[in-house]
Amino acid sequence: MAHAHGEYYQPQPSYWPIIGSIALFSMAASFTAYLNGVEIGKYLLIAAIGLLFFMMFGWFRAVISESEAGLYNEQVDRSFRWGMIWFIISEIFFFGAFFGALYYTRDLTLPWLLGEGAKGVAHTFLWPEFTDVWPTNGPQSVGGEFETMAAWGIPALNTLILLTSGVTVTWAHWGLKKDNRRQLIIGLFLTVALGFTFVGLQLYEYGHAMDELNLRFSSGIYGSLFYMLTGFHGFHVTVGSIMLLVVLLRSLAGHFTPKHHFAFEGVAWYWHFVDVVWLGLFIFVYWL
Repeated sequence: MAHAHGEYYQPQPSYWPIIGSIALFSMAASFTAYLNGVEIGKYLLIAAIGLLFFMMFGWFRAVISESEAGLYNEQVDRSFRWGMIWFIISEIFFFGAFFGALYYTRDLTLPWLLGEGAKGVAHTFLWPEFTDVWPTNGPQSVGGEFETMAAWGIPALNTLILLTSGVTVTWAHWGLKKDNRRQLIIGLFLTVALGFTFVGLQLYEYGHAMDELNLRFSSGIYGSLFYMLTGFHGFHVTVGSIMLLVVLLRSLAGHFTPKHHFAFEGVAWYWHFVDVVWLGLFIFVYWL
């Protein structure tokens, strides 16, 4: 409701966050079931993804309706900005944990398996033929032999695509601030196209990795880390592309002005974040 003096709009309690939480938990649980051979898992995963899209549509519609009704002022705008900042900070810790798992496995666990420090006896008696090779699926070659994706193929192309999309979304933002509608629309259209192109290429990469390289979820610790890191990032790019598409549609409808466009800025911040995460993935997962 609006404040008695019109100073601040307090949104009504929303059920969309809890629906989103249920969708995300269901996605994680059903995907885990699918990986462990539970037949119904893939159907539950599809349903959970559908619930997530339903939540996004409903929540976007509610926020857009309130914004277009003129209910938001500078104080609400600051609240949105701080909310987005803390969300991105939480995402930094989220991906930081995954990069930490990669570091722990590659730089700490692997030397221990080779007998470094107090683990020497285990190496001598259990895995005397194990050598220092990365990537690895462990001393017992869990999942069979596999090959890795070449860094300078699709991953390098996807890096170029994401970096270019960071430029186009910034160019679109400049157009919005200059009230240049044509620049805004073209920049956003290019960014959305590049985002979905990235997702399409990553899906193709997964198919190639599984069918041609035998790199699967079951390929030991490297397979798990590879799909965990790139998969979660791909999910974020997909969500970001959908949000950019919503911003593009709102721009076509004339919802933004040079002074009032935080929805655009918030999505742009998120997009630059996934760009930076991908650079880390390209360097530490594909290249080094």
